Amino acid sequence: MKYHIEKNTVQETLVIPLLGRLVCSEHFPELFSDPEAKHICDSLDYDFAEKRKKMESPAGLFGALEVAQRQYDLRCEAEAYLKDHPKAAVVNLGCGLDDTFRKCDNGLCRGYNIDLPDVIKVRNELLPAGEREQNLACDLNDYTWMNQIDASDGAVFFAAGVFYYFKTEDVRRLFSAMAEHFPGAVLAFDSCNERGAKLMRKTWLKEAGITDVSAFFSLEDETELRGWSNHFSSVTAKSYMRGYRDIYYNVGAFHKLMIRFCDTLVKMKIVKISFSSVSTGKSN
Repeated sequence: MKYHIEKNTVQETLVIPLLGRLVCSEHFPELFSDPEAKHICDSLDYDFAEKRKKMESPAGLFGALEVAQRQYDLRCEAEAYLKDHPKAAVVNLGCGLDDTFRKCDNGLCRGYNIDLPDVIKVRNELLPAGEREQNLACDLNDYTWMNQIDASDGAVFFAAGVFYYFKTEDVRRLFSAMAEHFPGAVLAFDSCNERGAKLMRKTWLKEAGITDVSAFFSLEDETELRGWSNHFSSVTAKSYMRGYRDIYYNVGAFHKLMIRFCDTLVKMKIVKISFSSVSTGKSN
């Protein structure tokens, strides 16, 4: 029996990035292959026709490209960390139905997928935890989740499309607490500037009921984060669409224009924060 997805619910919001990865696999098979996305979509009782039509427009397809490329980028960061810490914890913050852990699983690491209880309920049906993997129902702003992560062999954290929903001060407190709790770990996430956040307000932030976007997290330059905590050993960033592999020459003219727009005017980036390996006192 297929799993039923209700319209206009949190379940439906989980379907959108999943469909994006599937559409990219179909339109850009030389760049993206995501059989798991197809498998999950095929297992759902949900009419994809309307969303697929929108996503296969030029603008919609670029949104799908963003989703798939973001997963690729964050997977690269996880795999890079695992080269030096093969038994590390791989922690997906605000996981939704993302399966990045399985894509980078080296057979030794441990996976933790964290999201709100209603999301984890759906995930347990569609992506039940496998060997060395746990689905944790937690609010990221309730820091007790940190005690459930075994980081004795290191930890790499990543978040895809998550912190846009957080107020800046909450992001600062979370990052500082993580740096204190997980010395030597790495955190990677996507960000954009305030202009990008305003554009989001007109689309999916509006749908989420968020109106005062100025209070929510955006980033003009990654160097802004360096003073957030004396537990940060480094803060670096790469282009979202070109930093890990340059897909610019694999797409058409319209998508090339959109990539330039995202790089120059919206400042879409993948940011990586490395936490100090030795505690240096309380965070700022």
